[in-house]
Amino acid sequence: MEIDLLAAVALTASASITVATLAIGFGADVLARARIAVVLAAWFALIVALAATRALHYPDGVGAPGLGLVVLLPPVAIVAYALRSPALRRALMAVPLAALVGVNGVRVLGVLFLVMHAQGRLPAPFAFLAGVGDVLAGLGAASLAWRLYRQKPVARGQLWVWNGFGLADLVNAIALGALSAPGPQQLLFGASNTNVMTTLPWLLIPAFLVPLLACTHLAVFYRLAKSRVSEVRGTGWGRNPKGAD
Repeated sequence: MEIDLLAAVALTASASITVATLAIGFGADVLARARIAVVLAAWFALIVALAATRALHYPDGVGAPGLGLVVLLPPVAIVAYALRSPALRRALMAVPLAALVGVNGVRVLGVLFLVMHAQGRLPAPFAFLAGVGDVLAGLGAASLAWRLYRQKPVARGQLWVWNGFGLADLVNAIALGALSAPGPQQLLFGASNTNVMTTLPWLLIPAFLVPLLACTHLAVFYRLAKSRVSEVRGTGWGRNPKGAD
């Protein structure tokens, strides 16, 4: 279908933007950035392979439990590593807030969920709530990131509200997706379900973009918790000097 081809291009571009942003933001030098990019590219390739082989599709594969593991394992592993790695915690304080926030701008592609619902390929609760939530989170990210990039003051409370909403939207989308997916766990029934989200190119959303973007929200929370200033200022798109905001 045309929407699948359009989504494949848009989601691949979004994944590339996300990988590049995080590699540049967290990599202290060219070699470190290359390592991060290679690891994330390998993860991307793994998700494509899982989608192509229908390993997470129901009833061909393991279904929603397997998808849940793919979604949750990377953030849990990254958080566990951050707790044990002073170097990663230093990087969290050094990466520009404009990058952590701005990369969520790719979530305006949540409009694709609404298109899929109009085609009868996604159920209403998931498509509407996840789609509208993603668009709002993406627009908010673009606005805040632009102000941070231009070194305009942003109220700390604004970042807390946007960040909380953005993370809650991701959690809500995953929960609704699981409850609408065919299998023993399905509680929301309708004319369609979310099984299509385990196929190409759609699996890139829950299994690649969602875990990465959830980690950016956790990183912003970490930065806000470490800061006591009432207003946050960005320092452009380059690395923050000594981790300053």
